Amino acid sequence: MIEIRGYKDEDWNDLWPILKNVFRKGETYPFSSEITEKESHNVWIVKPKATFIALNENHEIVGTYYIKPNQPGLGSHVCNCGYIVPEISRGRGVGKIMCNHSQEEAKKLGFGSMQFNLVVSTNESAINLWKRLGFQVIGELPDAFQHKKLGYVDALVMYKKLK
Repeated sequence: MIEIRGYKDEDWNDLWPILKNVFRKGETYPFSSEITEKESHNVWIVKPKATFIALNENHEIVGTYYIKPNQPGLGSHVCNCGYIVPEISRGRGVGKIMCNHSQEEAKKLGFGSMQFNLVVSTNESAINLWKRLGFQVIGELPDAFQHKKLGYVDALVMYKKLK
Protein backbone atom coordinates (compact mmCIF):
# COMPACT_ATOMS: atom_id res chain seq x y z
CA MET A 1 0.00 0.00 0.00
CA ILE A 2 1.35 3.39 -1.03
CA GLU A 3 0.33 6.68 0.56
CA ILE A 4 1.09 9.95 -1.22
CA ARG A 5 1.13 13.18 0.73
CA GLY A 6 2.59 16.63 0.49
CA TYR A 7 6.24 17.12 1.37
CA LYS A 8 7.02 18.28 4.93
CA ASP A 9 10.26 19.90 6.06
CA GLU A 10 10.97 16.94 8.34
CA ASP A 11 11.10 14.70 5.22
CA TRP A 12 14.30 16.30 3.94
CA ASN A 13 16.79 14.17 5.89
CA ASP A 14 15.30 11.00 4.37
CA LEU A 15 14.68 12.50 0.93
CA TRP A 16 18.10 14.06 0.30
CA PRO A 17 20.02 10.73 0.12
CA ILE A 18 17.48 9.44 -2.44
CA LEU A 19 17.82 12.54 -4.62
CA LYS A 20 21.60 12.59 -4.21
CA ASN A 21 21.91 8.98 -5.37
CA VAL A 22 19.89 9.61 -8.53
CA PHE A 23 21.51 12.94 -9.38
CA ARG A 24 25.04 11.59 -8.80
CA LYS A 25 24.42 8.70 -11.22
CA GLY A 26 23.93 11.16 -14.08
CA GLU A 27 21.56 8.88 -16.02
CA THR A 28 18.14 10.55 -15.86
CA TYR A 29 18.32 14.17 -14.65
CA PRO A 30 20.38 16.96 -16.24
CA PHE A 31 21.72 18.31 -12.95
CA SER A 32 25.43 18.23 -12.34
CA SER A 33 26.54 15.04 -10.62
CA GLU A 34 28.18 17.42 -8.14
CA ILE A 35 24.90 19.16 -7.27
CA THR A 36 24.91 20.28 -3.66
CA GLU A 37 22.31 19.54 -1.02
CA LYS A 38 21.23 23.19 -1.06
CA GLU A 39 20.90 23.23 -4.86
CA SER A 40 18.93 19.97 -4.77
CA HIS A 41 16.59 21.38 -2.13
CA ASN A 42 16.02 24.43 -4.30
CA VAL A 43 15.31 22.38 -7.43
CA TRP A 44 13.08 19.75 -5.81
CA ILE A 45 11.39 21.65 -2.98
CA VAL A 46 11.62 25.44 -3.33
CA LYS A 47 11.03 26.09 -7.05
CA PRO A 48 8.13 23.68 -7.70
CA LYS A 49 4.54 24.61 -7.00
CA ALA A 50 4.22 21.43 -4.90
CA THR A 51 6.32 18.41 -3.95
CA PHE A 52 4.92 15.05 -2.88
CA ILE A 53 6.28 12.02 -1.07
CA ALA A 54 5.19 8.39 -1.60
CA LEU A 55 5.37 6.28 1.54
CA ASN A 56 5.09 2.52 2.01
CA GLU A 57 3.24 0.80 4.85
CA ASN A 58 6.29 1.34 7.11
CA HIS A 59 6.19 5.09 6.38
CA GLU A 60 9.47 4.90 4.42
CA ILE A 61 9.92 7.11 1.37
CA VAL A 62 9.54 4.98 -1.77
CA GLY A 63 9.16 7.85 -4.22
CA THR A 64 8.81 11.57 -4.72
CA TYR A 65 7.63 13.97 -7.38
CA TYR A 66 7.27 17.68 -7.93
CA ILE A 67 4.87 19.68 -10.05
CA LYS A 68 5.48 23.13 -11.47
CA PRO A 69 4.51 25.28 -14.44
CA ASN A 70 6.47 24.21 -17.50
CA GLN A 71 6.99 27.84 -18.51
CA PRO A 72 6.22 31.19 -16.87
CA GLY A 73 3.38 33.48 -17.84
CA LEU A 74 1.66 32.51 -21.05
CA GLY A 75 2.98 28.93 -20.87
CA SER A 76 2.02 28.36 -17.25
CA HIS A 77 -1.15 26.37 -18.05
CA VAL A 78 1.10 23.40 -18.96
CA CYS A 79 2.78 21.69 -16.02
CA ASN A 80 5.98 19.75 -15.74
CA CYS A 81 6.75 17.03 -13.21
CA GLY A 82 9.85 15.19 -12.10
CA TYR A 83 9.65 11.76 -10.47
CA ILE A 84 12.14 9.69 -8.53
CA VAL A 85 11.74 6.16 -7.24
CA PRO A 86 14.77 4.81 -5.35
CA GLU A 87 16.27 1.66 -6.88
CA ILE A 88 15.14 -0.51 -3.97
CA SER A 89 11.49 0.45 -4.65
CA ARG A 90 11.44 0.12 -8.45
CA GLY A 91 9.22 -2.39 -10.20
CA ARG A 92 6.46 -2.12 -7.59
CA GLY A 93 4.16 0.35 -9.36
CA VAL A 94 5.25 3.41 -7.37
CA GLY A 95 5.97 5.46 -10.50
CA LYS A 96 2.54 4.66 -11.93
CA ILE A 97 0.81 5.60 -8.68
CA MET A 98 2.74 8.88 -8.50
CA CYS A 99 2.09 9.77 -12.14
CA ASN A 100 -1.64 9.13 -11.77
CA HIS A 101 -1.63 11.19 -8.55
CA SER A 102 0.28 14.00 -10.24
CA GLN A 103 -2.27 14.20 -13.05
CA GLU A 104 -5.10 14.62 -10.55
CA GLU A 105 -3.12 17.22 -8.61
CA ALA A 106 -2.33 19.06 -11.84
CA LYS A 107 -6.03 19.29 -12.67
CA LYS A 108 -6.79 20.58 -9.14
CA LEU A 109 -4.09 23.24 -9.62
CA GLY A 110 -5.68 24.32 -12.91
CA PHE A 111 -3.17 22.87 -15.37
CA GLY A 112 -4.61 21.75 -18.70
CA SER A 113 -1.78 19.51 -19.82
CA MET A 114 1.47 17.93 -18.69
CA GLN A 115 4.78 17.94 -20.52
CA PHE A 116 8.01 16.12 -19.79
CA ASN A 117 10.81 18.11 -21.43
CA LEU A 118 13.78 15.78 -21.21
CA VAL A 119 12.98 12.08 -20.94
CA VAL A 120 16.32 10.39 -21.52
CA SER A 121 15.97 7.85 -24.34
CA THR A 122 17.83 5.19 -22.36
CA ASN A 123 15.28 5.41 -19.54
CA GLU A 124 13.08 2.80 -21.21
CA SER A 125 11.05 1.91 -18.13
CA ALA A 126 9.93 5.54 -17.71
CA ILE A 127 9.19 5.94 -21.42
CA ASN A 128 7.11 2.76 -21.47
CA LEU A 129 5.23 3.81 -18.33
CA TRP A 130 4.47 7.30 -19.65
CA LYS A 131 3.18 5.81 -22.91
CA ARG A 132 0.95 3.34 -21.02
CA LEU A 133 -0.46 6.29 -19.09
CA GLY A 134 -1.37 8.14 -22.29
CA PHE A 135 1.62 10.39 -22.90
CA GLN A 136 2.76 10.86 -26.48
CA VAL A 137 6.25 11.49 -27.79
CA ILE A 138 5.95 14.88 -29.47
CA GLY A 139 9.62 15.46 -30.13
CA GLU A 140 13.05 13.91 -30.11
CA LEU A 141 16.13 15.92 -29.21
CA PRO A 142 19.28 14.40 -30.72
CA ASP A 143 22.24 14.12 -28.33
CA ALA A 144 20.42 16.36 -25.81
CA PHE A 145 21.56 14.50 -22.70
CA GLN A 146 25.11 13.80 -21.62
CA HIS A 147 24.69 10.41 -19.95
CA LYS A 148 27.40 9.77 -17.37
CA LYS A 149 28.16 6.27 -18.74
CA LEU A 150 27.01 6.37 -22.37
CA GLY A 151 27.95 9.87 -23.47
CA TYR A 152 25.50 11.86 -25.60
CA VAL A 153 22.09 10.23 -25.96
CA ASP A 154 18.78 11.46 -27.33
CA ALA A 155 15.98 12.81 -25.16
CA LEU A 156 12.25 12.83 -25.76
CA VAL A 157 9.60 15.46 -25.16
CA MET A 158 6.40 13.79 -23.97
CA TYR A 159 2.96 15.37 -23.59
CA LYS A 160 -0.56 14.64 -22.40
CA LYS A 161 -3.66 16.81 -22.42
CA LEU A 162 -5.36 16.57 -19.02
CA LYS A 163 -8.72 18.20 -19.70
